[in-house]
Amino acid sequence: MKKFFPAIFFMFFALHIYANGVDGVNGVIGQDTDAVIQLTKQAYEARLTNAQQTVNTGDKALELATKLNYNSGIAEAYRVKGIGQYYMNDPEAAINSYINALTFFKKANNKRGEAKVYNNIGNLYRDNNYGASLEYFQKALDIGHEIADNALVATAYLNLGNLYSREKSYNQALKYYKQSEVIFNVLHDSVNLIQCAQNRGVAYFSLNQLEMAEQLLTSANKRAKERDLNETVASIDLTLALVYIKENKFEIASKIVAEGLAYSHIINDDKLERDFEYTSYQLEFKRGNYERAVHYLSDVYLLDSALQKTMLYAQINIYEIKHKQEQQEQQNIINDQTIKYERAQFWGAITAACLLLIVIGLLISNVKRKAKTNAQLTELNGEVSRQKDNLDRVNHHLEEIIDERTKDLQLKNKKLSEYSSYLSHQIRGPIATLKGLMNLEKEGLVDKQECIVMMDKCVSEIDEKIIEMSDMMHDPGK
Repeated sequence: MKKFFPAIFFMFFALHIYANGVDGVNGVIGQDTDAVIQLTKQAYEARLTNAQQTVNTGDKALELATKLNYNSGIAEAYRVKGIGQYYMNDPEAAINSYINALTFFKKANNKRGEAKVYNNIGNLYRDNNYGASLEYFQKALDIGHEIADNALVATAYLNLGNLYSREKSYNQALKYYKQSEVIFNVLHDSVNLIQCAQNRGVAYFSLNQLEMAEQLLTSANKRAKERDLNETVASIDLTLALVYIKENKFEIASKIVAEGLAYSHIINDDKLERDFEYTSYQLEFKRGNYERAVHYLSDVYLLDSALQKTMLYAQINIYEIKHKQEQQEQQNIINDQTIKYERAQFWGAITAACLLLIVIGLLISNVKRKAKTNAQLTELNGEVSRQKDNLDRVNHHLEEIIDERTKDLQLKNKKLSEYSSYLSHQIRGPIATLKGLMNLEKEGLVDKQECIVMMDKCVSEIDEKIIEMSDMMHDPGK
């Protein structure tokens, strides 16, 4: 039988391959995905320092993950690319990357990844469509609670705070910022703690609580510089300059604007540069330098900014709809491939079934040979049984002999028991009397002659008892 085990194993393995395919988890078999994870991590960490580096590193991660057919890695690579494109003010490319990421996260059944993308898309809609942004942030928050992921929950709270801040609901925004800050403190997430401090500073500035705003923004700015978060430093400088302008600290405001412009050039952020141009206009206008203020062309900038915001939402929607259509076409292609694959599975199963029939035939032949061997073994078992019966009869006779000897021993044991009892009750009495007489004589409480007479009587009694005992031992009838 053992020689057929390899054939049977091969047959069932073939059936398993045809039934389940060979992709494994996320399409990866024995491949080391650490390199992909490391690349996406590096790309994400560079988002606030060099957004272009985020995109470039994301491309490398995407290329490697695609070779490995590693769905979660492909999805995360698309996501970090989208983040880089978002910071580079390229919303069309960002939404395309985010939707690709969402597709692959769903394919890999990665709920945490899905929630991250929902947060990212919510940020993309934040300045243009309050309803759409709130919907995506709420999806991310629901998943965070569902899978008990504190980092996701904290990020969703932070994003909801930003959304309410854009809607000028500053107290509601501060409530969400505080909730996110508590969780980020527990997680020791220094980057997001800086973000919380910055956002709270912006909210307090909007509430005209300038001292609190300046304190938070200055602290956040210092920590952002220590970590080389160029994007964060530039955006903090933008609000901090407005604080100093309101406080009439024009020299400090001018230095902050110059610093912010320098950081905007480093990260190549055109939108931030335009924002600083407008802030420069505000500064010069507040100073009373109207001629210089005119050079910043504030009216042109404001018109351009408003037009850009109007067009952005339409562009994002177009890309989203286009991408969904492409997804549907890809799904149709996948369905066709699935049908072909199922046909191949069917013919593979037929082949495996034929192999199974051959193995069954070999097994039946083997069973017949073993049936003959079993008949011979049965005959030998009969002979063994007869010999066993003879042994049982001998054992039965031995048991009868043992029973007789056991009864004899029991009788003798009974006699010994009776002798012991008799000795205990009949002999012990006279002896006790003798001992008592001896004690009385020592104490002088009895006459010596009288004591001798009584002792003689006790000895005679003991003698009689001993004779009776001897008779009992030798006469079975007594």
